[in-house]
Amino acid sequence: MRASRFFISTLKEAPSDAEIVSHQLMMRAGMIKRLGSGIYTYMPMGLRVIRKVEAIVREEMNRAAGIELLMPLVQPAELWQETGRWDKMGAELLRLKDRHGREFAFQPTSEEVITDVVRSEIKSYRQLPLNFYHIQTKFRDERRPRFGLMRGREFTMKDAYSFDRDAAGMQASYQVMFDAYTRIFNRFGLQFRAVAADNGAIGGSGSHEFHVIASTGEDALVYCPDSDYAANMEAAEAVAPAAPRAAAGAALVKTATPDATKCEQVAAQLGLPLSRTVKTLALTVDLEADGKTTQQHFMLLLRGDHELNEIKAGKVAGLANHRFSTEAEILDVYGCVPGYLGPIGTKAAVTVVADRSVANMADFVCGANDAGFHYTGANWGRDVAEPALVADLRNVVEGDASPDGKGVLAIERGIEVGHVFQLGTAYSESMKATFLDENGKPAPLQMGCYGIGITRILGAAIEQNFDDKGIIWPTALAPFELVLCPMGMDRSEMVKQATEQLYADAQAAGIDVIVDDRGQRPGAMFADWELIGVPHRVVIGERGLKEGNLEYQGRRDTEASAVPLAEIIAFVQGKMQK
Repeated sequence: MRASRFFISTLKEAPSDAEIVSHQLMMRAGMIKRLGSGIYTYMPMGLRVIRKVEAIVREEMNRAAGIELLMPLVQPAELWQETGRWDKMGAELLRLKDRHGREFAFQPTSEEVITDVVRSEIKSYRQLPLNFYHIQTKFRDERRPRFGLMRGREFTMKDAYSFDRDAAGMQASYQVMFDAYTRIFNRFGLQFRAVAADNGAIGGSGSHEFHVIASTGEDALVYCPDSDYAANMEAAEAVAPAAPRAAAGAALVKTATPDATKCEQVAAQLGLPLSRTVKTLALTVDLEADGKTTQQHFMLLLRGDHELNEIKAGKVAGLANHRFSTEAEILDVYGCVPGYLGPIGTKAAVTVVADRSVANMADFVCGANDAGFHYTGANWGRDVAEPALVADLRNVVEGDASPDGKGVLAIERGIEVGHVFQLGTAYSESMKATFLDENGKPAPLQMGCYGIGITRILGAAIEQNFDDKGIIWPTALAPFELVLCPMGMDRSEMVKQATEQLYADAQAAGIDVIVDDRGQRPGAMFADWELIGVPHRVVIGERGLKEGNLEYQGRRDTEASAVPLAEIIAFVQGKMQK
């Protein structure tokens, strides 16, 4: 490729609406152009990176016996209604009607469509296992699109779907995909971590997320440095304290705590560690029966220095459809304004759910259900009945015991770029996707699904690889692997001939090379390619040629190296392998 025949459009400054590094650099490097909120045109330079990502994904999916097809962007509402997701997906699902008034969805994912395909095609266990995949545009109507390609509304995703005869087969297919994803991210040249995760809106039993490690990541990843344990914050288990609960050692005292509605304020007023306090969260569940709505009230108790994990709370018996109680409901149930709630002496009956750490506490501080007062010296059994339920309700913190018993937990930030799910029969049963087993009896297909955010990879890779000059692409993802920068090519026949020969040699060696023949000044030329992030650069100048040398500089190198002209191709190839 010659730069004079390519489209290069770099900017000195990022647009004001570019929020994070990857968004800023992709805009400055001319890789994307904003069309609307969360919607971007992939410019030629950015599209080259996307195609590199797609090629690696395709190769590894095919290697793992994936079969590529292509499902439509627009899907009939009837399929989504079969699984109940037409209503469950909420506002993120973009709904539209055709001229006849029939309803459709612009696909955010394709579980329903692929299940419809398979239920009409697969009849016998002899046709299994199968794994179909496609790389296709998706649309999710994000409430707040932001961060460029990291959280856009329109994006490209590879989604795959496996079908097996039994749970063991589904788990084997899941492992094949897990291993394929590991190879894919290794080939990308990115630091990543696979963590156990919650299935969320997709459904099913077990799942793992693949995260690119980056300090700017939105997600907290929990892992044990001394073992293989890893999970995202939503799924990471906070184990119960190992030591038994201490005996009561203090009297229950109702203590004035004026203007102290937060545990931090209470602890400060009383001169106690925050870990001695208990915070109360009031939840309500609306129950429908015989056309009437009633409420069930829950009190969640967490240690003052811990934070609620809402995913975990939603898995507690009876709390699947919870919401936070209104102030009016709190006054009615507790007889007190928020900020002073506690399990002792509530006005009405509530179901108390204590986090494991709270259930293990003695002589703790809690609200007295009286504005301006807290109890000190509160104890389970003596002052208040044991909690109705004890559950893991909180986010883990660094230093917590690892659930596998092999050390303590550490936390780092990551960007989710892939997710693999064990779906089981969540979709096949609702859509009646069955096959005839070895005994000639119908059985539901066991499914798995596997996604990679193709366009999101670009943002994640940049968040992990950049400096003050611009992007630093891993060689496998770079729009071009090598850029040739001739000095005065239009004025020196020696430079022109050497450049043309080197360009031809690099192409013959299979290197994805671009020659900058635009005639720019060296400073401007170098600045463009450093911003764009091409990982390998060779400068061709008369002075060096007279000495038999060219100048090589890797994108991460602080200085250039002189390399003999005859050795430059082999030298660059060696650098590309590192």
